[in-house]
Amino acid sequence: MNRIEAIRCISNTLTDEPVIVSLGHPAYDLFAAGDRPLNFYTWGSMGLTSSIALGLARARPDRRVMALDGDGSLLMNLGSLATIGVYAPPNLCIVVMDNGEYGTTGGQKTATGGAADLEGAARALGIARAGTVRDEAGLEAMLRESRSLPGPWLVVAKVEESAPTMKPPLDCVFIKQRFMAALGNSEAGIEGTELPQ
Repeated sequence: MNRIEAIRCISNTLTDEPVIVSLGHPAYDLFAAGDRPLNFYTWGSMGLTSSIALGLARARPDRRVMALDGDGSLLMNLGSLATIGVYAPPNLCIVVMDNGEYGTTGGQKTATGGAADLEGAARALGIARAGTVRDEAGLEAMLRESRSLPGPWLVVAKVEESAPTMKPPLDCVFIKQRFMAALGNSEAGIEGTELPQ
């Protein structure tokens, strides 16, 4: 499966959970697959997706939280998996689009393009519910399982790189305010749920 197919598969399974999505191609594809107020697109925050999602999962134990990250981004802050392993939030699921390269910055090879194993790293750092999938059927099955068994979860989706679909507008203040309002923590100044064009 390619990255766009994997992200469409994930988008089709979403209900009311907030999604923290990494900058770059995963964000572009999730926006194209189905923008919604509960998608929090991060910009200028490479490596922080899993940390932001951990914070939200701990602050809102009443909500299932999903993080959608890239392998290069997660590798930049692999220590976040150790912290997730220690705190073990049962409501957190991290899905990593692992194409073995830094797709957004030019296709340079990442460590997962070699010998690095994110599933193995997650298990070694205390995240017992970790798995690797290579097709849409496997991804759908693991996402279903992550809804029925407590986490934390790390799902490594081995994907082929694909051209990004469309880039969401970069109105970071609006994205933050819309996301907070969707979680019930409204700030003054937000009107509507559609991103400005």
